Amino acid sequence: MSRPATAREALVAELLGDVAHLLDRVEALASRMEGAQQGLAGATNRLASLLKPFEDHIFAVGTEAGKRAVEHVAHRTNEIARHSAEQQTRSMTDAARVIFAKEIEAPLQKLGSSVERIVKQAERPWESWLTLAATAISSVAASAAVTIHLLGK
Repeated sequence: MSRPATAREALVAELLGDVAHLLDRVEALASRMEGAQQGLAGATNRLASLLKPFEDHIFAVGTEAGKRAVEHVAHRTNEIARHSAEQQTRSMTDAARVIFAKEIEAPLQKLGSSVERIVKQAERPWESWLTLAATAISSVAASAAVTIHLLGK
């Protein structure tokens, strides 16, 4: 090959050399890209084979979390229901005490005092007879005094 005669020829020759070098690099790149494609295909296959066990594991974790959440909600619901029942029992007991004290206790105390009086009278029946006898004697004495007084005039 002869030397270029003009600068233009020199530039074209250099450009052709650069293009040839560039084509060599593109060919090398194509083989590398084919290797990378095969590597990506292998990685995709490995990833796909690992994805199913991962999905199964995530599903199991989600199922267990759901189960525990349901158990927790049921446990808390039972605690709240028990606490509510205890509060209602206390409230009803307090209300019953107030109603009993207000509505039943006072009349019951009156009845009790009446019963005590009756029992005391039953234990000492002569007191009522003595009262009657004293009344009768006073009445007779008063009548006699009035009669004597009226007859004596």
